[in-house]
Amino acid sequence: MIKVKYLILGAGPAGLTVANRLMQMGESNFIVAEKENEAGGLCRSVIVDGAPFDIGGGHFLDVRCPRVTEFLFQFMPQDEWKLYDRKSVIDLQGKYIEHPLEANIWQLDMDKQVEYLVSIAKAGSNIGEERPLYFKEWIRWKLGDRIAEDYMLPYNEKMFSDDLDDLGIYWLDKLPSVSFEETIRSCLEKKSYGKQPGHAQFYYPTKYGYGELWLRMAQAVKGKILYGIEAKSIDFDEKIVEFADGREIQAEKIITTIPWSSLSGFKGMPSEMVNSIKQLKHSAIVTSYVPNNLETDAQWIYIPDKSVPYHRILVRHNFCAGSRGYWTETRKERAKNSGNFSYVNEYAYPLNTINKTNIIGNLLQFAQSRDVYGLGRWGEHSHYNSDLVVEKGMRLAERLAV
Repeated sequence: MIKVKYLILGAGPAGLTVANRLMQMGESNFIVAEKENEAGGLCRSVIVDGAPFDIGGGHFLDVRCPRVTEFLFQFMPQDEWKLYDRKSVIDLQGKYIEHPLEANIWQLDMDKQVEYLVSIAKAGSNIGEERPLYFKEWIRWKLGDRIAEDYMLPYNEKMFSDDLDDLGIYWLDKLPSVSFEETIRSCLEKKSYGKQPGHAQFYYPTKYGYGELWLRMAQAVKGKILYGIEAKSIDFDEKIVEFADGREIQAEKIITTIPWSSLSGFKGMPSEMVNSIKQLKHSAIVTSYVPNNLETDAQWIYIPDKSVPYHRILVRHNFCAGSRGYWTETRKERAKNSGNFSYVNEYAYPLNTINKTNIIGNLLQFAQSRDVYGLGRWGEHSHYNSDLVVEKGMRLAERLAV
């Protein structure tokens, strides 16, 4: 049996951040165990048609947290990145409208503007109705029936699930906040008002895909990563992880960044908690490459039309230098064989089901009491972007290494 001080499950952004931050603080008694044969997780890249293709969909480096960018620029210097102003649009019945829709209704024809404004005026949030507890009702309450039916409900069904009744509302505060008054003002003055979406600016590599960053971070802890080794169970009493090939590693502290539901054994965990893990849900996506260029300066296009299988387009030639074409993102159940290069991501998005907060809260509290720490999109079963994952990974490493 191998014994180490820290065992890190997963060599995606979360695991690589913890490993490198520990190394920077003089701690080298750790191992990273990675199921795949390459580091990067959902942020891996491959070369398709002579240019990078990010297999996990649209990933990039946000600019909002200087501490995160400064940390990552140690591995891939800033002069290897290009800064972009993000432009996202919604394909609303064949017309591109900038995101968020409620701030850009003024880009619609006048008759459509009036219809949407009347609908928003009648929304529950604007007439004093009580805030609902379920996702579908909340969307209508907040944005009105027209935006709900034309965009938000069909888009989220395509992306997450045909049945949205399981989703809660606790995660919706991350959506742009645009008041009714700001929506009216934007229509009168023909410009956006209100709090705009996050990631208004982002970095993307000038010569590589986003996956290059994580390969360099893996290189920085070369010799500390075991590839092709899949974790199967955790013994919380002895802090031992058993792997599919029969290997066992015992650690003083375990940091898991992999999906809890991918594990089959939880020795020492209460049975009701083990059963609750089975209630955690996620969606799988298929990313596919299409070689044609699109006549748009947008990098992201959201597609609510349910007759179209994919829910999002990433316009590669608008942010990836020297490339052409675009890639689509489609929920696995809706995907069709297009004949282009495709990649299946079984674990793409954690679903924010109504009971998730209690399940994951209890799970993380129990695990931490046994020196097992869930981290990142899958360790915390939360839809975190890579910049936030890095920030949380740095904080955890610094806390554990004290």
